[in-house]
Amino acid sequence: MNGAAVPGAPAGRLSGTALLLDGPIVPTLLRLAWPNVVVMLAQASTGLIETFWVAKLGSSALTGMALVFPGVMLMQMISGGAMGGGISSAIARALGGGRRDDADSLVLHAVLINAGLGVATSVVVLLFGTQLYGSLGGSGASLQAALAYSNVVFAGNIFLWLMNALASAIRGTGNMLVPAIVTCVGTVLLVPLSPALIFGFGPIPAFGIAGGGYALVGFYVVATAVLLVYVLSGRNLARLRLAPLRWRHFRAILIVGAVGAISSIQTNVTVGVTTALVATVAGPAGVAGYGTGARLEYLLVPLVFGLGAPLVALVGTNVGAGRQRRALRIALIGSGLAFGMTETIGIVAAFYPQAWLELFGHERGMLAAGSAYLRAVGPFYGFFGLGLSLYFASQGAGRLLWPLVAGLLRMSLAIGGGWIVLRATGSLFWFFMALGVGLFAYGSVTAAAVASGAWFRGRSGVRLSPEVDSLHAKRM
Repeated sequence: MNGAAVPGAPAGRLSGTALLLDGPIVPTLLRLAWPNVVVMLAQASTGLIETFWVAKLGSSALTGMALVFPGVMLMQMISGGAMGGGISSAIARALGGGRRDDADSLVLHAVLINAGLGVATSVVVLLFGTQLYGSLGGSGASLQAALAYSNVVFAGNIFLWLMNALASAIRGTGNMLVPAIVTCVGTVLLVPLSPALIFGFGPIPAFGIAGGGYALVGFYVVATAVLLVYVLSGRNLARLRLAPLRWRHFRAILIVGAVGAISSIQTNVTVGVTTALVATVAGPAGVAGYGTGARLEYLLVPLVFGLGAPLVALVGTNVGAGRQRRALRIALIGSGLAFGMTETIGIVAAFYPQAWLELFGHERGMLAAGSAYLRAVGPFYGFFGLGLSLYFASQGAGRLLWPLVAGLLRMSLAIGGGWIVLRATGSLFWFFMALGVGLFAYGSVTAAAVASGAWFRGRSGVRLSPEVDSLHAKRM
């Protein structure tokens, strides 16, 4: 993207922004999505790489990692998806409205927000990790493994938040390629680094499961440094520079990011509580199987985010310019692509669950629990992709009420319904079916609300900013 004005475009509008406003929807979406899909798959691969090597340390280590994984994913989802979506959305709307100075100022506010949240979440987990993982069913060797890994990862948690703040600021301009390159190169370097730190290599001592944490934090540090250099160089359309701190800029990010964080917390609370329920009937082997199977569901999050980040930029830019119909059409097309992609993965996983599970272990109880999960929940993965992609699109529109309601419904069906089913039948399969019904409700309710025009109907959504609300009023 460059700063040249488009002939005939309103003053202040940039040529790259004009592509988001006037380019053909499917080619533009795919052009923006492919590097982002690659980067999100690469980022998700960092967890899979660690799981592959940690599994070789034994079932206790694998169970310990399963206990920590929801918390690590929660940090990634909030910093990159929730607050990251708020950052990208705010910058996209500013550029769509021709407000270049506001876009620059928003980068600084984004860095400050994510840095503060990164420190705060680190302190909480480092102080209360024992109680947290114990409440999820960890004990003995599995609890010690969870703490060894968690303490390293959360000590360096601030770099994950800073990395995602800078990457989101870049994506908000429509530039998906630079974050993709940085993350992919980092993942390639992580492939040899992770086993070297876990098992030792030459002069490098063996750190065990903590070595996987050291490798992951090293990746965050290097990626943060590279993205910071890029943004400071002035090559990004929205620049990081000193500017007066303004509440309206904090608000533009936080009002979207905070509601998005609630949605992310809903997802992870669902997984955390259901993990504890599985532990009551299937023990550590069941937790390992469910955690390994659910890891595929978590893998869908960065995969859908590959489409979701362009949806935030496209929808946000068009809403900022007052082009509601195009924004809605973009959202529906993007969510259709996400549904097809995630449903295909879910169906394959349901038919061939062991092809996934045996990548991480061969213990009988783990395979049984993981297979039951994938057979029951896999066919509903498409609805998860549908709802999640519309959640990202709703971030761009600044109207997150219905994704939040749908997420609460999913959590209620999964936890409440799952508990009832487990008490009545004692069957993990039917318990997992309740989780699948929750995914169906999440996707279908969100899709019905967005398609019916809930974004632009009165004040039914979360207010984004006075500027956007005035645009809504003018177009109604």
